[in-house]
Amino acid sequence: MSAWLPTAPCTPRGCVRTTAGLTAVPRAVLRLTAVLLLVLTGVVLSPLGARIPAGAVRRWSRAVVRAAGVRIRVTGAPAPPAAGGLLLVANHISWLDVPLLAGIRPARMLAKAEIRTWPVAGALAARGGVLFIDRDRLRALPGTVARIAGTLRAGRAVAVFPEGSTWCGRARGPFRRAVFQAALDAGVPVQPVRIRYRDATGAPSTAPAYVGDDSLAASLWRVASTRGLIAEAELLPLIPPGTHPDRATLASAAGA
Repeated sequence: MSAWLPTAPCTPRGCVRTTAGLTAVPRAVLRLTAVLLLVLTGVVLSPLGARIPAGAVRRWSRAVVRAAGVRIRVTGAPAPPAAGGLLLVANHISWLDVPLLAGIRPARMLAKAEIRTWPVAGALAARGGVLFIDRDRLRALPGTVARIAGTLRAGRAVAVFPEGSTWCGRARGPFRRAVFQAALDAGVPVQPVRIRYRDATGAPSTAPAYVGDDSLAASLWRVASTRGLIAEAELLPLIPPGTHPDRATLASAAGA
């Protein structure tokens, strides 16, 4: 167990249930093909970096979610990009959380270093400006916090999943404190985002959860073959800088 990234107790066998109906296999294959083509397009265009308009990034990110057969429902208002640096913090359930957040507000993501080795997605993450953290090197944590603070001071948004691990959605973990130090150091606001997934009936669904020893391929197939999934993102009010004296109280406020 890592001090930075504790392991959630959620497992595919114990927590993940396909609560919606299953779609036909050919349709699921078409969905996965569309997702792969969009990701490959992102890899090809990613060297352009900041020259890609933010609106195009949002549309591409939403297209990835929708290509997987998942509808998007967003409530609340994101902080305008002109407002400067922003720390976006959200609960973490699925790999879908990443394009879902990017479809609302493009931001540099904080991700585990292992993602660099993922086929296709690893290259996209590296070229897309992801801030990687080595979970096995606690000594590297202050440097990571400093890099996040520097990015925030430069007026960029950074998106983080402070639980440190994916949970199934029926339960969640506490927000880890370290990343909130970056917001304090940079003097920027924090915007919490609550992510939920529902099935075609509107009931909570754990089908998109990517937990435990679940493989990415198995999770991709489960999402693509489940009918009527809805991804909900609720953008909660900004926590202005200076309203909390330390990272512990700031993390607690954001988690609440």
